[in-house]
Amino acid sequence: MECSNTIKIEETDTPEQIIEKAAHVVPTPNQLNALKNEFIAFIHMGPNTFTRMEWGSGKEDPKIFDLKELDTDQWCEAMKAAGIKMVILTVKHHDGFVLWQSRYTDHGIMSTGFRDGKGDILKDLSASCQKFGLKLGVYLSPADLFQIENPKGLYGNLSKYTKRTIPREVPGRPFANKTKFEFELDDYNEYFMNQLFEILTEYGPIYEVWFDGAHPKTKGGQKYNYAAWKQLIHTLAPEAVIFGREDVRWCGNESGGTRETEWNVVPYPQLPDTATVFPDMTAQDLGSREQLYKAKYLHYQQAETNTSIREGWFYRDDTHQKVRSADDVFDIYERAVGGNSTFLLNIPPNRDGRFSDKDVEVLHEVGKRIQDTYSVNLLADSKGAKELLDNDLNTYVAVPAGEKGTVFSLKEPVTINRVVLQENVGEYSERVEEHAVDAWVDGQWKEIAKATNIGYKRILRFPDVTTDKIRVRVLQSRLTPAIATVSAHYYASRPPRLEITRSIDGKVNIQARKQDFNWKAHGEDVAANLNAGFKIHYTTDGSEPDANSPEFKEPFSMDRGEIKAVSILHGDKGEVCHEQLGYIKQNWKVTATGSAADKHEAQLAADENPATYWKANGTNAAITIDLGKECELAGFAYTPQTENSDGMMAKGILKTSSDGKSWKEAGRFEFGNLINDPTKRYYYLKDKVNARYVRIETTEVAAGNKSVAAAEVDLF
Repeated sequence: MECSNTIKIEETDTPEQIIEKAAHVVPTPNQLNALKNEFIAFIHMGPNTFTRMEWGSGKEDPKIFDLKELDTDQWCEAMKAAGIKMVILTVKHHDGFVLWQSRYTDHGIMSTGFRDGKGDILKDLSASCQKFGLKLGVYLSPADLFQIENPKGLYGNLSKYTKRTIPREVPGRPFANKTKFEFELDDYNEYFMNQLFEILTEYGPIYEVWFDGAHPKTKGGQKYNYAAWKQLIHTLAPEAVIFGREDVRWCGNESGGTRETEWNVVPYPQLPDTATVFPDMTAQDLGSREQLYKAKYLHYQQAETNTSIREGWFYRDDTHQKVRSADDVFDIYERAVGGNSTFLLNIPPNRDGRFSDKDVEVLHEVGKRIQDTYSVNLLADSKGAKELLDNDLNTYVAVPAGEKGTVFSLKEPVTINRVVLQENVGEYSERVEEHAVDAWVDGQWKEIAKATNIGYKRILRFPDVTTDKIRVRVLQSRLTPAIATVSAHYYASRPPRLEITRSIDGKVNIQARKQDFNWKAHGEDVAANLNAGFKIHYTTDGSEPDANSPEFKEPFSMDRGEIKAVSILHGDKGEVCHEQLGYIKQNWKVTATGSAADKHEAQLAADENPATYWKANGTNAAITIDLGKECELAGFAYTPQTENSDGMMAKGILKTSSDGKSWKEAGRFEFGNLINDPTKRYYYLKDKVNARYVRIETTEVAAGNKSVAAAEVDLF
């Protein structure tokens, strides 16, 4: 049977024949080259960068885009350092604002003060990409709110389909490329294709055209002539893949979540080459045998795992818009690239036309980890099939399913925790359905990793193992797989940072610190993925914890006191985590005063959950706590809410009472720099006091805000 990008399923095909056909579905040369990019970038920039919105309205005055400087060299230097191979610029988002000097609209950069209206971000980026050796792609939103909202707009204006020439000539702005197209088009499709012609002919080679399926608003039953778009793209950008259509599909989320099994041979209900609608594929199982049996066509369509380095697609600020940690980005890289997909990471430039320092720091660190981990194949000098060690996808070994497997023997033992496998998908499709890797340990084979498919690339991660021999076994497959590369690597994992929490009933938990990133959570345990095998040791007597201290295995009860904890991995100690625990809050009764405060909201300040918080408006807002019995008090701790800058208590008064009626001032507190450093703060009394009731009154709120808030209050 011949291999093809798409194969039709006949009604008479048996399950065995369908699986045989699946084993002959291969990527196009453009798709394979796109897979080889592995790690690519998004750049979202536009009016939203200045309005701090995620989606614009299309009604923005272009002058809102108040860009003064632009440094695309800085972008490309940082992306290159990260190991990124291609960057996709949002030349037009849903708001319709364009970032290049288009002939066909004035709603864009030509109507701003940037370089006196002569600026062209796509042009600058194209030059920087060539300088730094990066490929260039473009995101051109089919949705266009400016063309919808403008009275003279073309989107959904009910214009007739007539024969039109692309590009439409504009006096004084001739094209160097003299290619002409004739299509039956309405006004908006003509407008869209004229712009496609511009960006595909005047900015160097384009390697990906990205079509978003999101539509914040539609009008007039507007339809897209995708068949015409595709013909123009294939003619003008012959090396480009098209995202959102038959070449590349969305992974189904924007969080960096990945499937355990990402098949790129997927079933289709119609012929993809002539389809005009491509629904999102969001199910967990897209290409198992059970799914293939339902198909009318089998088609090769790879996934892009897309997410943002920041909370949101556009830059908002460096204070409250959090940035993913290097651990998180590296983990997504290994899961996405090592899970038969492409990793697309968005990095939004700030209002100075640069990547912010924190983003650059993360990109450099991720690139260093990729280079340190994967630049050397620890099996390179082993005794084994040379076709699997030459880093060439075109050479391969046919490895039938079975227990025998393929063995690689080393001259000396090495320590590894990563194995990378690739199939020759360009010629023989993706055929492995289940596989395992064994290491020779203590005179026998020990299984160290097991997974489902391989496809273009599979990265297997496992705890450190020292061995001089490994074995790769194919356990189940669609016909005989063509394994192209096998490599072993060592990731220098480190002990993770810890966090100590306590439930309202006094149960203490110690775990790897979770990233403070509140946008589209992927739910992965990053520490378990990257730092497998670490142990946690702790003390409650004030001493420094080490490997001889008690090991934390499950939550335990503890009243007020000091707890210290440290993670240990391969003998290396992490950063010591310290927490001063106050009184258990289970029997507290909390009330609040303020123009917008109630008992329910106030109780949140005692629930040990920093994601919830008490909030009140007005000056002298206060929170009052009934401890249920008289206690000795040495001070209190205040944890600001970090969802925004509202209500951070900069100054206040701590009062105590024995009966809840007669109050004494115990001390005055002041917490500085809360906006830039919203961490837990402590206030200690000069002299300890005995009290049943405690009141915390706010006299000044950070940044002049009128509201007051607390995520947690602890008394000790």
